[in-house]
Amino acid sequence: MEIHPPSQSRTPMNPRERRSLLRAEADDTQARRSTRPTPPPVAPPPPPSRSRGRFRPRFRFRYIFLLLLLWLVFLVVVPLIAWNKVTKVDAMPSGDRPADQPGTTYLIVGSDSRADLTAAQRKELNTGGDVGQRTDTIMLLHTGSGPNLLMSIPRDSLVPIPGHGTTKINAAYAYGGRKLLIRTVEANTGIRIDDYVEIGFSGFVGLVDAVGGIEICPKEDMVDADANLRIKKGCQDVDGKVALAYARSRHAQQLGDLDRAAHQREVVAAVGKKAISPLSVVNPFRYWNLNMAGADFVTVDNDMSPLAAAQFAMAMTKVNGSDGLTCGVPITDLAVHWDQARSKDMFQRIIEDDTGGIGKDLCTPSGLVR
Repeated sequence: MEIHPPSQSRTPMNPRERRSLLRAEADDTQARRSTRPTPPPVAPPPPPSRSRGRFRPRFRFRYIFLLLLLWLVFLVVVPLIAWNKVTKVDAMPSGDRPADQPGTTYLIVGSDSRADLTAAQRKELNTGGDVGQRTDTIMLLHTGSGPNLLMSIPRDSLVPIPGHGTTKINAAYAYGGRKLLIRTVEANTGIRIDDYVEIGFSGFVGLVDAVGGIEICPKEDMVDADANLRIKKGCQDVDGKVALAYARSRHAQQLGDLDRAAHQREVVAAVGKKAISPLSVVNPFRYWNLNMAGADFVTVDNDMSPLAAAQFAMAMTKVNGSDGLTCGVPITDLAVHWDQARSKDMFQRIIEDDTGGIGKDLCTPSGLVR
């Protein structure tokens, strides 16, 4: 017979007990949850760093500023270095001279000295073997309140030379050097020369090449064996060798020395214009070469200051512009006798710094009446 254990009777819970039991279980669950470690809160992303963004623009600005500063220093220092290399001479005469006049007048002399040229250079430039020194070019540059004026004095002009009678004006240099030439110009024009600038053959070629060549505009074909020149009419870029031949030529055109004087003014003005072109300033090699070429081959008077030299250079850049005049001394004929009435009027307007009153009847390329 199978014996079964006695069954245990289970007393049912009343609602209150049931609620208490459920509440206890809930409290126990909550307690267990509270003992778990709380995960750390998720940190917000860091704000973008501004230091790097600020550093780059500031660095670039400082870098650009430093470059500009160095460039400005270069532009100022190079001419000062060149100025210290320029040959300075005692050129101004003593004794009776015209009184000070408004504006500034420079005497520009192109010397035909071959002393600085080698035998090979003389042959290449076709200058001949004479190593003496004469004035191949004589010009006055006046700058003041009116238009800048560049006026040629033909080297064959017949004028009184103090102590030597009446002869060609370029003989003054041969007789008494720079001082006698200045005295002769002042005595015959009444214009006071404030500063003296002289350029030699080799210097002329060097200056033109230093600015990268210049543009000339001959009005007709030119062939001159004496100057070693052969060019076609029309505007064209040329180097220093051709520019020198163009400025020296007096047998290729009808007016001879008068045409040559006009060519010389054209070339000198073209060099000045090219010297201040943007490329000549922003190109450090050209800027250096230009200044050094001028220093090596230009001679000035002892009294000329760096400021006067800068004013001279700036004036030379403007003579061929709308605010400039290029003329020959008023003359009567090809024998280069000055027109007394017209030349006196021209000189007086320069003396009074009234270049604005110089009309086309006075300012002509050859000096002859139009």
